[in-house]
Amino acid sequence: MNNKTVTVPFVDLTLQHQPIQTQLQQAIQGVTERGDFVLGQALKEFEAAFAAASGVEYGVGVASGTDAIALGLQACHIGPGDEVILPANTFVATLIGVIRAGAKPIFVDCDPQTALIDLEAAARAVTPQTKAILPVHLYGQMVSPRQLLDFAETFKVLIFEDAAQAHLAEREGYRAGSVGSAAAFSFYPSKNLGAFGDGGMLLTRDPDVAQKMLRLRNYGAAQKYIHVEEGTNSRLDTIQAAVLHEKLPYLPQWNRDRLNAAQQYDIELAPLASSGLIPIQNHSSEGHVYHLYVIRVDDSCGVQRQQLQEQLAQVGIQTGVHYPIPCHLQPAFTHLGYQVGDFPNAEMLSKQILSLPMYPGLSHSQVQQVVSAITLILSGEHQKILCL
Repeated sequence: MNNKTVTVPFVDLTLQHQPIQTQLQQAIQGVTERGDFVLGQALKEFEAAFAAASGVEYGVGVASGTDAIALGLQACHIGPGDEVILPANTFVATLIGVIRAGAKPIFVDCDPQTALIDLEAAARAVTPQTKAILPVHLYGQMVSPRQLLDFAETFKVLIFEDAAQAHLAEREGYRAGSVGSAAAFSFYPSKNLGAFGDGGMLLTRDPDVAQKMLRLRNYGAAQKYIHVEEGTNSRLDTIQAAVLHEKLPYLPQWNRDRLNAAQQYDIELAPLASSGLIPIQNHSSEGHVYHLYVIRVDDSCGVQRQQLQEQLAQVGIQTGVHYPIPCHLQPAFTHLGYQVGDFPNAEMLSKQILSLPMYPGLSHSQVQQVVSAITLILSGEHQKILCL
């Protein structure tokens, strides 16, 4: 088989867009007819709708998820001299947001079973300068809200959620974005709720945080040409907001589709645990929205992750690695002073994790195809997968 022929893509956005193509085109046309391309009607409507769907009062659309973190922390009065605790196992945007806010990032390790931040490690990292904890709801699973709230109460710190991968995720009666003082979301096209380009949003219950965020995203202006603080230009385009608003009602079903595919993966991969192939654990039951479905290729496994990934690609099954280098070991951030061995769980996961195809519309037969191919590779019968 030609190894460029994709039989199971890692992500297929056409399956969600094709059935609503007419509505999406009409939403875009509405913006072009009104001509309100910046801070327009559709943005205000989407901000209110996404905030309500997430269980909070205020939403402020910005240009990216990274800006939602950086400006959101500033809106929460986090800046120079403040320490922010975050997991080493996250996308680099989390770290960049903290640095851009002027705060000092303090990394901690993660739980190797869930890949989420280790709150016991976070407790040991608290100092008098700690002003916030930045939990990442990784892969679509929330960090325990009850444990986060206990942590915040114990150490008198602010909770700022990175929910870039957790649109409408739930755990312990909370939705992502409703636990802390504020939360950042990304609308990158491949997210559970994705735009037709970059985009992000800050959610909060605090009207003062929301008002400050509105100023920060728009040159620090309280009103036109009156700049009361040092803001920037970071606004969610009205066309992107119109697309997102049109897609939002479908998000619950798309999340259920992801959950159904994940549950099938769980069942069919279970026999391979004894061979060293172990899915990242779900501690959220049906509240996990599975932005990614991630497995660990343990050291006891008969094949290495790269070998498994390459052999799957040979039969057209695309996979990913999220993420191959922990933040504390990224070349751009050596000045932070961290070393190999500082966060062993994050470092171990970076060498073991593999993300399997996951998207709304992923079929039962496609999941079976992925698992069958993995099973044959682990059994040493690689050539047989060419017949799948």
